Amino acid sequence: MIPRVSLLVAVLVWACAASMPLAAQLRVGLFDLDATPPVGSRMAYDPVTNVWDLGLRARGVVVMGGGSPVVLCAVDWIGIANEGHDEFRRQLAGAAGTTMDRVAVHALHQHDAPECDFGAEAILREAGVSAWNYDGTFAREFLGRLSNAVARAAVQAKPFNQVGTGQAEVREVASNRRIFGPDGKVRAVRYTATTDPQLRAEPEGVIDPMVSLVSFWNDDRPVAVLSYYATHPQSYYRTGVANPDFPGIARFLRQIALPEVLHVHFNGAGGNLGAGKYNDGSPGNRRLLGERLADGMRRAWEATRREPVTTNDLRWRSEAVALPVSRHLDEDRLVAQLKGREAGFLTANGAGRLAWLRRSKAGHRIDVGCLALGRARVLHLPGELFVEYQLAAKAERRDLFVAMAAYGDYGPYYIGTTVAYTEGGYETEPRSSNVAPEVQPVLMGAIQRLLRD
Repeated sequence: MIPRVSLLVAVLVWACAASMPLAAQLRVGLFDLDATPPVGSRMAYDPVTNVWDLGLRARGVVVMGGGSPVVLCAVDWIGIANEGHDEFRRQLAGAAGTTMDRVAVHALHQHDAPECDFGAEAILREAGVSAWNYDGTFAREFLGRLSNAVARAAVQAKPFNQVGTGQAEVREVASNRRIFGPDGKVRAVRYTATTDPQLRAEPEGVIDPMVSLVSFWNDDRPVAVLSYYATHPQSYYRTGVANPDFPGIARFLRQIALPEVLHVHFNGAGGNLGAGKYNDGSPGNRRLLGERLADGMRRAWEATRREPVTTNDLRWRSEAVALPVSRHLDEDRLVAQLKGREAGFLTANGAGRLAWLRRSKAGHRIDVGCLALGRARVLHLPGELFVEYQLAAKAERRDLFVAMAAYGDYGPYYIGTTVAYTEGGYETEPRSSNVAPEVQPVLMGAIQRLLRD
């Protein structure tokens, strides 16, 4: 598919970069557009029946000045997977005048939101089955608009010469979903809306309580801020109304507090985290959780430390890794379920699993990326990653400011640690995780090499 970017725009991007004086070569382009599907189209679980004051957004930056541009994009969708993730990166790379390995596209994983997987869509259409929630009509239209926005951002990029880093504890939002018994096995899952008061009374468990901010400054003027916080982002869902849930509320509150600064939010490694300890699903909790996250963002902003940067301080590295496929995935069985029109295949992401399996068998690799900007290191990972990966990455380089964005390519679904696959629990069940326990050394090896570079 040819990116929807005119030759004129491409020439302007090149001319802008080529004409920059050396002192102003570090630049950042900003993009922000509506990603809300129209009424009548499908989201991951339900059709859209109405709209809300806060719709879904796609926001990001194009960082220029250290080789080819780097594109970082966060979308308020449940996930962008397989060939869909490829196509997003391919078109945004063309729009920014860069290569796919320098484009990171992440979902925030809200559940009243679309899911995109062009591979799964093709599998269903070829079988003569309704594409259901994988219908890519809106996604393709949106991707065209997003590509144009990225191209404009590259042309209109603003200079920056400082980077800011700050973090603060977020209080009473995230908690671990996996509740363990005395035998070391998961005895209960504390989902993001937990009505059982005994489960809510359990300790928070292993989380990363910190929200991390990386900001771009031109002298004393802030231009953009990227925030990272790890948790499932649901307060309640299946409303029929596309909405960004409490992270979107937090982002909105910070945006109106700093209207001149674009605020881009990424979900960290929150695969085994949620708000269940502090949320029984009551609608009012959405506002409370959003305000608590926004308060952490405010304190991280106030704690921000700035340092001068030049083009020598900007680097992007990526490593392509082959994630081991779950031994529970069997192509013949999945194809038989599809031919038999089994409900479990059609309604439980069977087409997404089959698309992931076929790509993996064909040798597909996933790019793990790392942005280095001054003392900041931002890692870009796939799937519903367990928080232990984020904590291990931070421990790897305590001398640096390390942040992580997960929910990149959604094809793997949940990615647990090796030991997690022996402990039980929803996240590592065959229906939930498309990777094998051996995934941990693969991903941790890439993380360690990128951080040591």
